[in-house]
Amino acid sequence: MQTLIDTLQLFGPLTLLAILAGTFLGIILGALPGLSAAMAVALLLPLTYGLDTIAGIGLLLGAFCGAIAGGSVPAILLNMPGTPGSIATTFDAWPMAVNGRAGKALGLSVAASFLGGIISAVILILVSPLIASVALKFGAAEYFSLSILGLMIIVSISGGSLIKGLIVGLIGMLMSTVGADQVTGALRLTFGQMSLLTGISLLAVIVGIFAVSQLLLDMEKMHEKRPSMKVENALEGAFPRMREVLRNWKLLLMSSFVGAGVGAVPGAGGSIASIMAYDQAKRFSKNSKEFGKGAPEGVIASESSNNAMVGGALIPMLTLGIPGEGATAVLIGGLMIQGIQPGPMLFDTQATLVYGIFVAFLLANIMMLFVQWWGIRLFVRILRVPQHYLLPLIFIFCAIGVFSINSDYFDVYLMMGLGVLGFFLARFEFGVAPAVIGLILGGVAETNLRRGLQTFDGSWEPFFTRPISVAFLVLALVFVVFSLRASWRDKKAAAVSN
Repeated sequence: MQTLIDTLQLFGPLTLLAILAGTFLGIILGALPGLSAAMAVALLLPLTYGLDTIAGIGLLLGAFCGAIAGGSVPAILLNMPGTPGSIATTFDAWPMAVNGRAGKALGLSVAASFLGGIISAVILILVSPLIASVALKFGAAEYFSLSILGLMIIVSISGGSLIKGLIVGLIGMLMSTVGADQVTGALRLTFGQMSLLTGISLLAVIVGIFAVSQLLLDMEKMHEKRPSMKVENALEGAFPRMREVLRNWKLLLMSSFVGAGVGAVPGAGGSIASIMAYDQAKRFSKNSKEFGKGAPEGVIASESSNNAMVGGALIPMLTLGIPGEGATAVLIGGLMIQGIQPGPMLFDTQATLVYGIFVAFLLANIMMLFVQWWGIRLFVRILRVPQHYLLPLIFIFCAIGVFSINSDYFDVYLMMGLGVLGFFLARFEFGVAPAVIGLILGGVAETNLRRGLQTFDGSWEPFFTRPISVAFLVLALVFVVFSLRASWRDKKAAAVSN
């Protein structure tokens, strides 16, 4: 109880304003097709400098929640999912919009997003301390095996290609070795560049590989016209339809639990959560034939699950320090930049901070409800902003944000270089998230491997005999096997279709 009181004292006007600003900007960025939740968080990461810890993390959590919820706006009005988690929303929301019920679809989306987020927040608060209490028993062997599991997750994030995922992950791991060795102090891969003595800037990597690469991809498509529709009259009645969503409480709970459960599995993500929830909703619905033609249940299932995914994804991030997908990889980077190391020790040594994150997540969902309700018409207008105005402004914001941290032009050049690298990786379907995960977990794996070998007098045996360590290694192997199997099935299906 005292911890909760101490936590609430952290929430002054500046913190509440930061959460509100993050939610508002996240919704706007999520509503712009092509700008993912990870990119939204990456773009706002420089703003966390100068803020206290809770305000900075609240800003990023607000951006994460807002971007996932904001992705429904173009999905409903343009049949273009703003984020991958909104793909299933288009199945029924777009037909509703075409039939003049865009307002109702938006209202259902706002209400389902809010309620799904609140349910996932409750799950996060109840489950995280239990997992953290078990994880407190981890030693160097367990942390090494856990980091290996996290590195294997990059395979599923990169689209199921083992080779592509490992290549990009190894690039990230290579970047983690740059700078002074943490044990001996020896300089590694600095090439005489003073700016690399402390390692590669995590912010430059995140902004460059997520945001700048996406800007370059969008520049390629500037000549393409966005689909449009007349929405002025269709937006009538666009208010949160809480009663209608709550009448479907069984569907809401089922979809939210699916979303939180899938989100808690590293490497899954919002698109899988929403599609699984949509499939289950259709399977158990009495009106299954209406799905795909404008069924409100389809919108509720998709939007409640993809927002519940956020709370689920925070569970492994906070308790184990594993970034399960792109946006949480950026979030974990934000925590580390603030001097916070996610993991079980966080719950033991900084309980007030952890509960502050919980409260900030709840507030972000509440603010998301009111911001979306109030700003729907504004977001529709933002969708019409020409990209040749929008993209340069975003790039300037990225460059200023990266430069302002260390006042070092090298970080800006690094950001641009990594942006070009990220562009080619995405262009050839390699994905960019594995690089950030490799950068974050590469150092963890190396440090704990060396610490473990020192502890066990150079013996590798404890890594393969301690039960929890073995369990993580087996799970890592399972990830690889399933990825290889999925890749083989895709190739076989493609060969049959041709």
